[in-house]
Amino acid sequence: MNVLDVTSNFLALEEEYSTYDKSEIVIVSAPLEKTVSYGEGTVLGPTEILKASHYVEFYDDELDRELCFEKGICSLEELDISEMTSEKAIESIYEEVSSHLAKDKFVVTLGGEHALSLAPVKAHLEKFGRLTILQFDAHSDLRDSYEGSKYSHASVMARVYELTRDIVQVGIRAQCKDEADFIKENHINTFYAREIRTGIYGQDWKNEVLKKLGENVYITFDVDGFDPSVLAATGTPEPGGLFWDETMDILKLVGENKNIVGFDVVELAPSENHSHSNFVTAKLVYKMLNYAFIGK
Repeated sequence: MNVLDVTSNFLALEEEYSTYDKSEIVIVSAPLEKTVSYGEGTVLGPTEILKASHYVEFYDDELDRELCFEKGICSLEELDISEMTSEKAIESIYEEVSSHLAKDKFVVTLGGEHALSLAPVKAHLEKFGRLTILQFDAHSDLRDSYEGSKYSHASVMARVYELTRDIVQVGIRAQCKDEADFIKENHINTFYAREIRTGIYGQDWKNEVLKKLGENVYITFDVDGFDPSVLAATGTPEPGGLFWDETMDILKLVGENKNIVGFDVVELAPSENHSHSNFVTAKLVYKMLNYAFIGK
């Protein structure tokens, strides 16, 4: 197990706060990129998130806390999965995440394309049993297969659905008719972005989301869930997405009322034209950690 040092780990943490044994939080970098459809570059996502995190402040003014020093965050060398098939890579990521969960670590998985999320979802389901999968995304990712692959980024939630039907989707605004029909037929709790904007869920849509969640929650966050004005460096930046503050509000609400057991952040496709997206994603990871540890 190779642990990254202060020059390349998350938040540029000194050894005192980033060794494996002393850290409650472990970051797994999974640079999977096999089935991207439009923009490429997610393979570089984990590295660029870690680099950008060196400019994220340790102190969270909202929560009056320096979580990284309280809990410790260990960043591991990225997984070597470039020569594997998607299926083999997902199995390798699953084994990695499972090994850390067995040691009672809080695991964050950085991608890479969304297909990889099947691995940490499976590992967390086995660890915690009943679990709600909370998906932030522009796309529902419920195609049974895409371009001949059942392990496509566009099919990840179809594979998750085979493990659990306890899925809540937020920010969806692009899908094929088969996916829309699947959602209706199987009563998946999907909060469409346009319906959020038009008030179909009432004045407090965030609490409506909260009502659909079980006690334990795993979050899979595809950064294209954000509006491109917030984050543009992603494979398919769909207009009409979530803004920063409303996203932080719902994440905080979940952290205050539920037990966030782990999460992944995927689909950053670093671009020289939108380098700020790397920082936004790094900031997102740290904010999600802070919300996950509210009261802990």
